[in-house]
Amino acid sequence: MSWVYLIAAIGLEVIGTVSLKFSNGFTDWRFSALSLAVYGLSFWVLSLTLRVIPVSTAYAVWAGLGTAAVAIIGLVFFKEPMTALKGIFLLMIIGGVVGLKAISNES
Repeated sequence: MSWVYLIAAIGLEVIGTVSLKFSNGFTDWRFSALSLAVYGLSFWVLSLTLRVIPVSTAYAVWAGLGTAAVAIIGLVFFKEPMTALKGIFLLMIIGGVVGLKAISNES
């Protein structure tokens, strides 16, 4: 169940980051409030994972997959540029997360 919480925390973090983009530097109060609220929920759900998953693994997975997801969202929805090196490094992040999960002893 802790890995389900971790995936939920990642999803919330991604929503918070996209909301942050739409907040226009915290000038749009709706997206600013949404961003802060969702980030808060993300941290709370992440804290639930830390009951079982070591902080080093949980944080690396949370940050890594969140970063990769936001980069992909930026590419697809915001038409941000994708270079070969950017793609390689994103794959390295995802590979590192998969490796951490593979060697993890938690259920």
